[in-house]
Amino acid sequence: MSSPAVPVGPYSPAVRVGDWLVCSGQIPLLDGKLVDGSAAAQTRQCLTNLQALLSANGASMSNVAKTTVFMADMADFAEMNAVYAEVFGQHRPARSAVGVAGLPLGARIEIEAWAYLGP
Repeated sequence: MSSPAVPVGPYSPAVRVGDWLVCSGQIPLLDGKLVDGSAAAQTRQCLTNLQALLSANGASMSNVAKTTVFMADMADFAEMNAVYAEVFGQHRPARSAVGVAGLPLGARIEIEAWAYLGP
């Protein structure tokens, strides 16, 4: 498993609040650089980064209860959705998908999550 990406701003990548782990939005960074390519490639890297962040905090994708996917272009929805479904498998967290005017570093996709860790 890779290490979580270094934040690009003054924020915490993940914060535990009681039984919850709140994960900041993950953009498609690999080795400090934005992954070039399709919405699918960027979604896969966002989810890889999310998996690493969860793992570093004692959680996994199966703990994720809610995600928000931000897209610079809603036309990327189908491509994002296919990768998202593949990575999450049968686990289906609640999700919102939001079109935005822009994302950090020119990313096409950003994904944030809430994970339930239990008592």
